[in-house]
Amino acid sequence: MSRTYDMPALGAGMESGIVVEWHVEPGQAVKRGDVIGIVDTEKGAIDIEIWDDAEIAEILAPPGTEVPVGEPLLRLKVAGEDVDLDPREDEAPEVEPQEAPASQEAPAPEVAAADVVAPPQAPPSPAPRRRVSPLARRRAEALGVDPERVEGTGPGGAVTAADVEAAAGGDPSPPSPEPTPEPDPAPAPDPSPEPDRQAAMRRAIAAAMTRSKREIPHYYLSHTLSMESTLRRLEEVNRDRPPAERILVAALYIKAVAQGLEAFPELNGFWEDDAFRQADGIHPGLAISLRGGGLVAPALHDAPSRSLEELTSGIRDVVQRARAGRLRGSEVTDPTITVTSLGDRGVDTVFGVIHPPQVAIVGIGTVVERPWAEGGMVGSHRTVTLTLSADHRAGDGHRGSLFLARVAHLLHTGDEL
Repeated sequence: MSRTYDMPALGAGMESGIVVEWHVEPGQAVKRGDVIGIVDTEKGAIDIEIWDDAEIAEILAPPGTEVPVGEPLLRLKVAGEDVDLDPREDEAPEVEPQEAPASQEAPAPEVAAADVVAPPQAPPSPAPRRRVSPLARRRAEALGVDPERVEGTGPGGAVTAADVEAAAGGDPSPPSPEPTPEPDPAPAPDPSPEPDRQAAMRRAIAAAMTRSKREIPHYYLSHTLSMESTLRRLEEVNRDRPPAERILVAALYIKAVAQGLEAFPELNGFWEDDAFRQADGIHPGLAISLRGGGLVAPALHDAPSRSLEELTSGIRDVVQRARAGRLRGSEVTDPTITVTSLGDRGVDTVFGVIHPPQVAIVGIGTVVERPWAEGGMVGSHRTVTLTLSADHRAGDGHRGSLFLARVAHLLHTGDEL
């Protein structure tokens, strides 16, 4: 048998994606982690990865196809499995003709043509169910369009939001063919799709955050700490390094949060089906603001075991690709907690909204120089305020405060430097 590779949800609020291109073809062998194609979403073009060693049996969604989340993109043959045959290709069993006994042989009676009874006809097959994407149904309801009367251009004739919007411009019945107009001698360039993508991203963010505030009982904690000694040590480490090799403060934040989660796994996972599911690994998602507006939070995989140099390199790489719109599918779907820092925006404190189905988000403000008492002495220290927004269904403030204190201790001592 075969299995399908379905359109993944590459971000909260995503309902469909458009296939840009495939890097594979039927019959090609692929390995786990291979990038097999590109899907365009409201957050940019996402590289699609394969999750198992397999063989591409069939491409179900050619480039240009809009595919709803959960609908198949490819059919795969996984090692040890056979691809299902089309039942129409199965050979019918051979049946030996049976001869009537000689004693029963007799000339057939003559019958009039009108008396000939036609063989029974099979009942007509039911009409296939019309496929309409969830976004298309909502757009149809908002625009007063009957989606059953709209001609679908998606995979298998599925009706997409674009089909609904096109139908809303006139009669929602399928449009009649029109002659192709002659091209202009000097056609104007196509308008940039960025405003549309930005609007779609804002809708996706709004849907996710509305769901979060409606369904998740947040609790909020904050803790201010001195980072003076840690920042001094970081400056010493970076002093003789070229700018491209200097350790980022953000790497310290990611490392401290990841190590803190090792002792507090109830904050590292997902609330699904009315229960908490602990994640298999610790993959903090770093919130990144995009040029022109919008936000993504791709995962930095296995952060506890990575050095500060490795995390710094990973942060630089993922920020560059996020702003170029070229993230990988695993980076978008794997985050187990989110870390958001608005320190470079001059914000002292940020209380984040949990990104469902995650159960926590850590906020980091700007480093501020303040009077600070330590060891009976008052001096000027560089300080930062950490916050935790967490899901009360998965835990409580007592454990959350211990986690935040653990992260603060790691940042205050700078043990990783």
